[in-house]
Amino acid sequence: MSSVMVLLLGIAGMCFGWFVYSRFIATRIFRLDEQFRTPAHELEDGVDFVPTNRYVLWGHHFTSVAGAAPIVGPAIAVYWGWLPAVLWVVLGTIFFAGVHDFGALWASNRHKGRSMGALSENVIGKRSRALYMIVVFLVLLMVNSVFGVVIAGAFVSTPTAVFPAWAAIVVALVIGQLVHRRFNLIALGVVGVAVLYWTIYAGTGIPITLPAEMLGLAPQANWIIILFVYAAIASMLPVWVLLQPRDFINGMQLVVGLLLLYGAVFISLPGLSAPALNDAVSETAPSIIPLLFVTIACGAVSGFHGIVASGTTSKQLDKETDARFVGYLGAVGEGSLALITIVTVSGVALAATPEAWSEIYDEFGAAGAGSFITGGANLIERGWGIPAEFAQTMLATMVVLFAGTTMDSGVRLQRYIIQEWGEIYRIPLLSNGVLATLLAVAACLLLAFGAGGASGTGGMIIWPLFGATNQILAGMTLLVISVMLIKLGRPSYYTMVPMLFVFTMSFLAACVTLAQFYQDGNYLLVVLDLVVLGTSLMVMLEAASVIAAFKRGGGNVPEAER
Repeated sequence: MSSVMVLLLGIAGMCFGWFVYSRFIATRIFRLDEQFRTPAHELEDGVDFVPTNRYVLWGHHFTSVAGAAPIVGPAIAVYWGWLPAVLWVVLGTIFFAGVHDFGALWASNRHKGRSMGALSENVIGKRSRALYMIVVFLVLLMVNSVFGVVIAGAFVSTPTAVFPAWAAIVVALVIGQLVHRRFNLIALGVVGVAVLYWTIYAGTGIPITLPAEMLGLAPQANWIIILFVYAAIASMLPVWVLLQPRDFINGMQLVVGLLLLYGAVFISLPGLSAPALNDAVSETAPSIIPLLFVTIACGAVSGFHGIVASGTTSKQLDKETDARFVGYLGAVGEGSLALITIVTVSGVALAATPEAWSEIYDEFGAAGAGSFITGGANLIERGWGIPAEFAQTMLATMVVLFAGTTMDSGVRLQRYIIQEWGEIYRIPLLSNGVLATLLAVAACLLLAFGAGGASGTGGMIIWPLFGATNQILAGMTLLVISVMLIKLGRPSYYTMVPMLFVFTMSFLAACVTLAQFYQDGNYLLVVLDLVVLGTSLMVMLEAASVIAAFKRGGGNVPEAER
């Protein structure tokens, strides 16, 4: 099958998801109400709760959940062949990620913008809330710590991406002020993207590097500290000052990047060098089932999305009916990025022959974001005639900016979690925004440098837990939404079936990695893995008990609430 046919079938599936399936979910299952007063209006404070234009909010949500994961995951999973990766991305986007992200946003909106962990108390019970929030905090700790390493590593390996990455912050600050003063959004978007691409062009001639040693640390370690200082400041600013405009510009920048990549495929008509199913996997490679479903998370379904949807996005929702556009279409955008990543790393732009492709993908995990950047740059040069050097800087900057926006939102979300703990357990100090932010950043830096030493790469130590833990969290989020629907007397099949599939696969994956951690003598990961497995099982049992009790009581719901 040609790369063009893969894209066409994938796009057709996602169009069905957006135009048909999401509309059905919105009208028949979630029953969105345009007159419902959203938390952004009810609790408006000008800092976190801010009614936001749905296009700007889509940009925030999309770039916050995307990060580097919809590139890295698919680029690794192609090892098993492009066909399983494409099927999981397309079907996952339609029936899993779209419903999960949309549902988390809707559920939080109906509970005053509370996070999924906090609102699980209302839906399931107090014990589930405490257990749920442990998993949420662990996922955020992993994401923030590791993305700091990823961005710092990109700054060291691609110094031409440093200038445009930091210039994007200045552009966002200016646009945030202009949007706040009611300047035309479309015009600002066009100008902002144009300036951003100019900085990318300028960056190719302005490589920026840190001294070989500064404050006794190597460049990557210093970049990690700088990034967390920035993230702490950014997370305390009102969302309209930096978070919204930065995410909006990054979202528009990604749309341009996707158009260039998709257009390059349709112009150059490249073949696929990777096999549909790889029958030459090494003996040490993990089994495709269940590992495929945790290797590709963002781009198919991801628990981290539920944290963002219920953490920051729900607090900015202007109208409840915007939830479909922001939540489901955000998942479609991410699925589109994962799909083009698969085609890029499977095509001749990366490796001209199947033999050359096999040399790159000689073992599981051998290729990742670097393969996407190299293959994508070659693809854009072949299709559009844009110099590969510029295209490589553009794609590297795109990866850095996505990881940066995810890190921005991640630190803010960690602050929310700590503040919610302060409210739940009546500890006033934890409810203070500044202290909560400092504690969030301190936890990340403690992991980075406490476990990783002077390199600051400590987050990578627990990163092997992320895939299964993240997907278990996705199953828990779908479970909360399902119980909420059952209590409202609405059909729950459309969330319950994806929940059972995701939870089963991720639970099996966690068991597989648990055995591997034990064999390797990595007892820290063994303990953490057992905590995640035990916690998720207890939440499932709590939910089953609540559902059973509800059914025994007759399950009667007033007509007005259905």
